[in-house]
Amino acid sequence: MLTPTVPLPTEQLTTLLTTFGLTTAAEEIVPRLTQAGQHAVVPVLVEVFDTEAEARRQRRIARLRRGARLPPGKTFETLDAGRLPLPIMQRLQELATGAFLETATNVLAFGLPGVGKSHALCAVGHALIEAGHSVLFTPAYSVVQELLSAKRDLELPRALRKLDLFEVIVLDDLGYVQQSPEEAEVLFTLLAERYERRSMMVTSNLIFSQWDRIFRDQMATAAAIDRLVHHAVLLEFDVPSYRTDRSRPAPSAPAPTSSRRGRTAGPLVPKRRRGAIR
Repeated sequence: MLTPTVPLPTEQLTTLLTTFGLTTAAEEIVPRLTQAGQHAVVPVLVEVFDTEAEARRQRRIARLRRGARLPPGKTFETLDAGRLPLPIMQRLQELATGAFLETATNVLAFGLPGVGKSHALCAVGHALIEAGHSVLFTPAYSVVQELLSAKRDLELPRALRKLDLFEVIVLDDLGYVQQSPEEAEVLFTLLAERYERRSMMVTSNLIFSQWDRIFRDQMATAAAIDRLVHHAVLLEFDVPSYRTDRSRPAPSAPAPTSSRRGRTAGPLVPKRRRGAIR
């Protein structure tokens, strides 16, 4: 088994300076320190610049998190993994690596309301931000209204370029609100603009055969579905709604009753009816 090689401090220092965009310093610092007999300070400089690199990473993550608009509590830590099938959890963990962004692959999550679609994709979004990727979370109706307003102001291309800055857009609850023809048009434009260039993560409670409710036209519906599924991961959340589960009252024991003498009576046993099975 091969042991991974650890870069020398001089190589680490050169790499760090190159990462910071200090190309001249990256080329000159090691030879000059060696020439001056200060080679021993290289590990100290590596430690300092490592600290700088981590500080920059944390500042970038903070900026990405502010711009993402992701619900702060919907992470993998708060996701009830026990409710979801193991294959879905495994696929979500794979998506969290961000590899699907390299091929502009889409992620489509289907299921009834309350099954955890949004939470799952938001958890992936939070993980992507921690890895340094740009994410935008938006309800479908919200981005549609923004694009429709931009179109009326003749600013639609500019609005689309702004959205193009995000590596992935989490489009939540597509189909939850019926679209007018104008709204369906700008929504289709967004999907077409990102096709094979940028990823989309979409949640919907409508299966594909019902998407004509969204685009109101069979040709547009077929074209939208074709663009989304060409490179896509499909997740079907066929589980009970957690809201329904929480709303069910917990079974409780019957309240004890007191006898005439003040003693607490035991459990009430229903009288056996004629013909009842023992």
